[in-house]
Amino acid sequence: MKVMNLERATLDTCIRESQSERVIITREGKPVALILGVEGLDKEQIEFGISDKFWKLIGQRRSQGTLSRAELEQRLNKGKSTNGRQPRKAKRA
Repeated sequence: MKVMNLERATLDTCIRESQSERVIITREGKPVALILGVEGLDKEQIEFGISDKFWKLIGQRRSQGTLSRAELEQRLNKGKSTNGRQPRKAKRA
């Protein structure tokens, strides 16, 4: 993490430096801002990256049990006929 004094830092320097590491801006020796470089990311990636709701959902999903690939394939193939198609439902009379 790089620390830059507000009185000496230029916006161009802060942006350039923030692409490789976080930049803390200080005023009178105290932190007042944090600059994160986002070059190469699209708007959606940035929005998800700072979304508390998104990260809460990710945390919930990660705490759930997982399936092996074999278990997943078994669930997906359950009820399929041998030719890979879903069996037809019987017509109602």
